[in-house]
Amino acid sequence: MDTEVADYKTRKPRLSLIQVLADSQDLVGDRVYILDVLDNPDLTNFFIDNIMVEPNIEKVFHNARFDIKFLGKNQAENITCTWEIAKKLPYYILPLPNLKLKTLVENLTDFKNIDKQIQGSDWGQRPLTEKQLEYAKMDCVYLAQVHLALLELMKQNNSEPTTENLEELSQRYQDILHEWKLLDSEIAHILERIKLAMQAQNISETSTFKLSPTERVTQKVNFAELAAIVQNQEIDLDFPITVTQKLQKDFGDIMNKILVNKEKSSSWKLTVKDLSDTN
Repeated sequence: MDTEVADYKTRKPRLSLIQVLADSQDLVGDRVYILDVLDNPDLTNFFIDNIMVEPNIEKVFHNARFDIKFLGKNQAENITCTWEIAKKLPYYILPLPNLKLKTLVENLTDFKNIDKQIQGSDWGQRPLTEKQLEYAKMDCVYLAQVHLALLELMKQNNSEPTTENLEELSQRYQDILHEWKLLDSEIAHILERIKLAMQAQNISETSTFKLSPTERVTQKVNFAELAAIVQNQEIDLDFPITVTQKLQKDFGDIMNKILVNKEKSSSWKLTVKDLSDTN
């Protein structure tokens, strides 16, 4: 699904079109339905009541938060957002400079050189041009193909821990570790050179980097003085604090006279064994 909005740069944007692709395998847009809802709130409300709030119908958008502002808002159910799916995929699986629909389409599908200029055209005019209608139709087709491609990539990202091949994973880790260390070291070195060069040349901003001073102010008070003020002014300051090992040592036997609530937590830590001595 997709929408087109008129006057979207104003304070009162108007929903112009609702586009729905009924068959995700359609590559030419024959199964796309375009609803002209400009200044037709009854049709929009009918669509919201029968489609958007229906939990048994999955609705797929790109950047769904924008579309559902006009289509049911918090009432909309069973919404899938391809932008959210793409955002959750690690970079090595989806190595793209951005997650715009055009970028995803051209890198994940057979559609290339997508023209998005029509997107900024006047969607409040009537009649709409043939180019506008073609754009509105094909955006749903592009989105469907991106969705299918992302579902396949999700399969690569998801794994079953009980059947993971630990030997293969360990070998893959070793294969990329050395290369990663080289790149990480070079990146750190380049960033330091850039910072020093910008400082020396009195440049605060380039096309890629911005150099600005940072200042952090930490406020510290004497605990005894703070406690005295709280007591004298009868300030309600009752909250638990974490007693570090150092404080426990400093308090000594006093800890036995204080009501202490112990909270235990556990976690698993993965460490890499030193393999330098192995043959």
